[in-house]
Amino acid sequence: MTAFVVTGTDTGIGKTVFAAGLAKRLNATYWKPVQSGLEEETDSQIVSRLSGQPVHAETYRLQLPASPHIAAAREGVTIDDRVLTLPSQRPLVIEGAGGLMVPLNDQVTFLDMFARWQLPIILCARTSLGTINHSLLSIAALRWAGVALHGVAFIGKPEPHVEATICRIGEARHLGRLPWLDAVTVDSLSAGFDAAFAVDVFATMAPNSGSRS
Repeated sequence: MTAFVVTGTDTGIGKTVFAAGLAKRLNATYWKPVQSGLEEETDSQIVSRLSGQPVHAETYRLQLPASPHIAAAREGVTIDDRVLTLPSQRPLVIEGAGGLMVPLNDQVTFLDMFARWQLPIILCARTSLGTINHSLLSIAALRWAGVALHGVAFIGKPEPHVEATICRIGEARHLGRLPWLDAVTVDSLSAGFDAAFAVDVFATMAPNSGSRS
């Protein structure tokens, strides 16, 4: 595959670290279209540091660490979704913000953008309590919007029954599970990512990856 969108079932689940590992694995350029929160290290800076891969500049950089439409309103800005056009670089890893239904403005969510871009989605899901509901709702939303799901990448301690339940009911491919790393460094992420995800798991789409008929 030449491009993926990395999204999550929620915020703060480790999808930026996963995106860094994926960018390095694919030798890809990374793009975070909208960055909310600038006081700490940004997602683009994290990915650059952990992957060593080129990073495409964010289209919107907003100071407040909040939903993009709220952060933009605080600065008197309205995010124009029409300018969020895909960079030409390939391979490409794109990271959303929070979950699928995070608003960009008063009308458009990230899910709307994913449907517009029509790139395969990798859904990052935690393995802890509550993940079954959040994951299955996210998978259902992707299929409702007609967006191809490449598979689910789990993050956290092993929960085989939970992971199998999500993939069975959601009819989704289990891509692997990245454990929480004691110290997230270039070397530890590279080793952890390689151990967690098979070499060919990002190469081809699963037969049932598209929307339901």
